[in-house]
Amino acid sequence: MVINTLNSISSRYAPSRALSFGSAHVFKALQLINREGFVSRHLLIEELELGEGSIKTLIKHLKMEKMIITTNKGTTMSDRGRKIFEEMSKYICSESKIPKSNISVSEFNYAILLRHLKFAIKQGVEQRDAAIKMGAQGATTLIFKDGKFLIPGSSYNALKYEKNVERILKDKLNPINDDVIIIASDNSSYIIAELASKAAALYTLQNHVDHKEIDSKIALNNSY
Repeated sequence: MVINTLNSISSRYAPSRALSFGSAHVFKALQLINREGFVSRHLLIEELELGEGSIKTLIKHLKMEKMIITTNKGTTMSDRGRKIFEEMSKYICSESKIPKSNISVSEFNYAILLRHLKFAIKQGVEQRDAAIKMGAQGATTLIFKDGKFLIPGSSYNALKYEKNVERILKDKLNPINDDVIIIASDNSSYIIAELASKAAALYTLQNHVDHKEIDSKIALNNSY
């Protein structure tokens, strides 16, 4: 399972100090490398809000897992890293900043979409807890169905009176039926909200289903 690789990268090797980064940082680092082609340590420090020592350790762990290659131009993705990133991107499809609203009550809010994973959601409490563990104020989980963003386990349209947020989510995330949207919220920065949304998404993938089940569910949905 590719998420286990992300967890391995964000785990300690032998006796060492606790790491200041998690699997969400690893995934965002891979997103940055995929977007830029080559990245510098300075860019990773800035975008991940980690210290230089933590970035050095992150790069070291990525190299140990053969996920990246370091060159004079910077750090780039290896073939193995690209394969794992592309696998993850099948499920974590899109994301966006969103404004404050009745479901995103903090100053900084970030939404992430999980493709066809309605079946992996109970009430959204686990996703909220994963976001809080990452340092955010909380998170709201929604299910997209027939053009509406529903509270899990109900038919209530959470964005009935938030047409601006509804439009942004539809335009930026391009949801389809049975997609999951996790909105993490924080009062200090978008980066924390973003990392928290990624942490909640990765938690959902790891703890509720394995990839064989995900693949079979997505294949079934795509056959309709």
